[in-house]
Amino acid sequence: MLLVRHGATVANLARPVRLQGCGIDLSLSPEGVRQAEATAEFLATIPCSAVFSSRMKRAVETAERIAARQNLVVEPLSGLHEVDVGRWEGRDRDEIEAMDPEAFLLFLEDPATNGYPEGENVVQVADRVTPILEALAERHLGQRIIVVVHNVVLRAYLAQVLEIPLARYRQLTQENCCVNVLVWQHATMQVRTVNSVWHLGE
Repeated sequence: MLLVRHGATVANLARPVRLQGCGIDLSLSPEGVRQAEATAEFLATIPCSAVFSSRMKRAVETAERIAARQNLVVEPLSGLHEVDVGRWEGRDRDEIEAMDPEAFLLFLEDPATNGYPEGENVVQVADRVTPILEALAERHLGQRIIVVVHNVVLRAYLAQVLEIPLARYRQLTQENCCVNVLVWQHATMQVRTVNSVWHLGE
């Protein structure tokens, strides 16, 4: 299973970065399109059986470019959307800290317990996506598949597989259009590669 983060949107490229959870459905920026095309070119050398994605535009647009090079059609799946960031949607770190200092401090200390106010925490994200990803792996046993999803989805899932406490999930970097390689063997997910971005030429 090749787990890919979507290409960059304008919110990803903003400095400071603006949160875009599941409530803001942006398309790829020009830079995100470049990243998606570079990823598609790289993965074209690795034949796959199926391409799946979150239903959000940034994931679908990335997956469509990858699937086109594989002569496949993307299958968007419910449940793989980005984390619900609640009332912090569309805001940057400075705005969040100013408007919600106590909640922000609790979130930084333990995002597994103290999630996004009026949204999800990291445990809820992991619980939501894990059955979907592992069902895909089981269904496509002996095949190679690609799944295009989101930053927090990937960090939460990878932390769980690697047995890293979910409170420390931020230690796992997931850059736009990175590729993670996992293998489903004996009903267990094994991680082979994390956050590979060599194909982006950066």
